Amino acid sequence: MKRSQHHFHERMTIRGHLEPASFVPWIMRHAAKLGLAHHIAHASTDRIELDITGAAELIDMMEMGCSLGPIEVWVETIDRAPVEQKNI
Repeated sequence: MKRSQHHFHERMTIRGHLEPASFVPWIMRHAAKLGLAHHIAHASTDRIELDITGAAELIDMMEMGCSLGPIEVWVETIDRAPVEQKNI
């Protein structure tokens, strides 16, 4: 049985002691590996905001990956919120 894949658009806010110079490329590389559309909306040493679109299961996988992250970052929290799609 084939599962239908609904695409969701979410804002993922990652907070902690972050190193944007290494974590942002890490995020982009892993989002691409999962086939997720992604855009970094904000990046600083304490917060990264990621807009991400894809199947819910893949977004969940991305959240888990980011929570573990590269060795030089310490992720304290990840908040997710749906982003409404605008009709063009």
